[in-house]
Amino acid sequence: MTQQFCPTPRELDDLELLVTGALAPLAGFDEPGSPVTLARPDGADGVVELVDPEGLPLATVAPDGSVTPLAHTQFGPFRRLYLTPAQTREAYAGATFVPVSGPLTTGQVDQLARLGHVVLLALVGTGTPEDMSKVGLIRATLAAADLLPEAHVVAVALASREDPDADHALGVQVVGNFAGNDPVVALADDQSDFPASIGAILDVERPAPDSQGLVLFFTGLSGSGKSTLAQALMDRILEQGSRSVTSLDGDVVRRNLSAGLTFSKADRETNIRRIGWVAAEISRHGGVAVCSPIAPFDETRQQVRAMVEEAGGAFFLIHVATPLEECERRDRKGLYAKARRGEIPEFTGISSPYEEPQDAAVRVDTTGRSIGAALDDVLTSLSSAGHLHLAQESHNSTVSQ
Repeated sequence: MTQQFCPTPRELDDLELLVTGALAPLAGFDEPGSPVTLARPDGADGVVELVDPEGLPLATVAPDGSVTPLAHTQFGPFRRLYLTPAQTREAYAGATFVPVSGPLTTGQVDQLARLGHVVLLALVGTGTPEDMSKVGLIRATLAAADLLPEAHVVAVALASREDPDADHALGVQVVGNFAGNDPVVALADDQSDFPASIGAILDVERPAPDSQGLVLFFTGLSGSGKSTLAQALMDRILEQGSRSVTSLDGDVVRRNLSAGLTFSKADRETNIRRIGWVAAEISRHGGVAVCSPIAPFDETRQQVRAMVEEAGGAFFLIHVATPLEECERRDRKGLYAKARRGEIPEFTGISSPYEEPQDAAVRVDTTGRSIGAALDDVLTSLSSAGHLHLAQESHNSTVSQ
């Protein structure tokens, strides 16, 4: 039976360009010297069927990397603009082709106006541009086209490989396949303002930090005080009343979102990824999500960060760095004692590691401190980053969990 798997977003973009001929002369993955690669699942040594995130079979890939198309993507914003090179050359023969990887300034629009008939190739693959969504870049490019005497927009799923040389070489190759024998002109660097119509799109795409979707992600050992601090912060946000906020507490999520998962390492990490996905969707729509799982492994935390940032949200990591000895002393649920006796396998801090984050926005040790004092550290950091501006208050109670 042919093995199925869903590639990464970059690999899906590469697949689209391969099957449409946009990467010609490349015809498949993993050709010698090519940066267009496919990470096959473990144990896959035969033909593999690639599916999209919804499970639709798109193509099969042979062991040598050759691709056989099965279907093409039919849905998604502006899908009508994702033409093949052949369709583009037929529809817009004689035009000047211009690659676009960011919003156009007034000076760049003026440059294009002097070219006459132009096709703006919006390069909207995974990883480009870094500060705009794919949809936002297409909208901004369409707005630029409206300002020109004769302009059309074609969307191209050209992904970034984080290798400037490879990106440049593939960009020249792909753009050349779309343009054919017609001229290609690069946009000049320009520091002028954006036209009003493009600026309005950028206001939506690049909200101020205090309007951006936000994920407040508390991580720390059991008993470190992360849930207490998370609840105190959530209460403060609700009291202010200016933001929509949702709690994704670890225990609550397990009952409602992750019921049936065990406490094995694999299932615990699945639980964190589920929290991350929900939090990212909340941030996509401008809300604030407050999460307080243990989240002991850096790889999974980075996956959550990537989900949030891909959704256009801000990921704010709070490391509640209360030492193990203090967490054990609190041990209200008796979990550490059971773990020490071997009754709880893979218990974080005892029989399973906790990888301290090196990328936390703020680090808080709650030992011997009041809730208010510990929370003030978080509030100060949030205010400095521009995300939330909440009044600090004094509390006398100490953190006990």
